[in-house]
This record gives sequence, structure tokens and C-alpha cells, in this order.
Amino acid sequence: MNSTRTVQDQVREKYGSAARAVAVSGGVQACCDPGLRCCDPITTKLYNADQTRIVPEKAVRASLGCGNPTALIDLHPGETVLDLGSGGGIDVLLSAKRVGPEGKAYGLDMTDEMLALARANQEQAGVTNVEFLKGEIENIPLPDNSVDVIISNCVINLSADKDRVLREAFRVLKRGGRFAVSDVVVRGSVPEEVRRSMLLWVGCIAGALEESEYIAKLRAAGFEDATVEPTRIYDVEDARRFLTEAGVNVDTLAPQVHEKFFSAFIRATKPKAACCQPDCCTPAVA
Repeated sequence: MNSTRTVQDQVREKYGSAARAVAVSGGVQACCDPGLRCCDPITTKLYNADQTRIVPEKAVRASLGCGNPTALIDLHPGETVLDLGSGGGIDVLLSAKRVGPEGKAYGLDMTDEMLALARANQEQAGVTNVEFLKGEIENIPLPDNSVDVIISNCVINLSADKDRVLREAFRVLKRGGRFAVSDVVVRGSVPEEVRRSMLLWVGCIAGALEESEYIAKLRAAGFEDATVEPTRIYDVEDARRFLTEAGVNVDTLAPQVHEKFFSAFIRATKPKAACCQPDCCTPAVA
């Protein structure tokens, strides 16, 4: 079994379990479930009361993100939005309300349980300009140049082929379209053992990019004006209990991780002009 499939299977199992926990019990936020051992405080307090009031409670409880992309991007009536890794659908439902009945919001997820939960949340919310699609973010089931805005909430870091994800995002965006995602990012060099321990806490199975590498990959995919804006910096003290239980010496670890792991809002734009130079087009998808 190749590494890509292994990562996908782990992600599918984790998020399927989270969806089942929310669908069955409707209890505490799924990622705080002791059986999942993640990810508080990463996924908590991301949405304000005005936002949580207009979506079903189970959509909030199924949120396993690390940010709130809908709060940091301008959406306009009539636009088409795509959420990569849409989970229980909270960001899709919030986006749908902002683009209005003339716009549309797609949610893409590979997990049957999350899709079922998202569609139930859509029905409860009474939102009609939404469509949830089954698929992988490395192979987006939408036509070229069909989306105005791509959002995502702590999902791209889970992919084993981030270059392909970004190429696919570029492909489906219209010219001038915006890429606006929340994700976990690493700043500077970190010893591999330290990185592995912190990312296990931050994202459970995360494979976060270093910020300059993230920007480089966006540019290689064809995007311009790529930026990384930290939104929540993680301190080793936040993870003390988790890391101690995992056998990590937190006091030794602390100096090596100070302000190096954070949630960020990553922005980029697909150029408005057509490609006019031999080397400016998006690389062919393998």
C-alpha cells in the first residue's frame, strides 16, 4: 500500500469516527472525544455566536478545523464557493448564506459519514444553494474555471500530495479567483522528532508545510500574491498533557517549538490574464 493511500485511510477513519460520534450522540465536540485524543484547543472557539446561531448545532460540533476561513475572506452575492474537505458542512452553510440564492456553495469530502451528516445539516438549515460532493481534494470533481473562491479548514495539511491539491485548486478556479484557506503551518526548521510530536497534537495526522514552502508550492501551481497570515500560534504549554502522555519531555521540547507551529490564513489569486509565456502555465497534472 503506498503512502498516499495510507494517509487517506487514516484521515477517512478519523473523520468518519468523528462524524458518527456527532450524529449519534450530538454531545461534546467530536475532536474533544477522549478516543480521538485531539485537538483542543485547536478546534475550539473558532466561530462567533452570530455564526453558530445560524447553523445546526451538529455542524458546529463536527467542525475539526484550525481556523475560520469564512470570517477572513470577502464573499459576494452570486459567487460560487468550494470548500475542500467540508466535513459537517459548517463553512459551506455559512458561505452559502453570504453568496445568497444566486450564488452556490460546494462542499467536497471523501468520507461517507461526514457527507451524510453535512446533508442532514443542510436539510435542517433549509439551505438550498448548497451541494455536497464525494471525492478527494487531489481530484476535484468540478470543471475547469468553475469556482470563484476556494476555502478549506485545516485539511490541505492532511494530504500526502499537496502539489496536486494546489494544481487542482488552480484548475477549477476562474481567472482572478481567490484561494483562501486556513491551515496548520510551520515556521523555520524544527528537529524531525519534535515536529512529529507537535503535529500529532496539532492535527492528529497532520503533515504541515513550512511557510516558505507553502508559498513556493502555490507559486509553482500558478498562483500569484501568495501570503501566509498567522491566526493562532501554538505554545508547547497548550500541549503539555498530550505530549507528556506520549512520552515527550515537554521542558526539553519547549525552546525548540516556541512560536513555530501556528494556524494561518493562506491567500493567493489565480491570475486574471491568460498564460502568455512558455513557462507560466500550470504544470500538467500527473
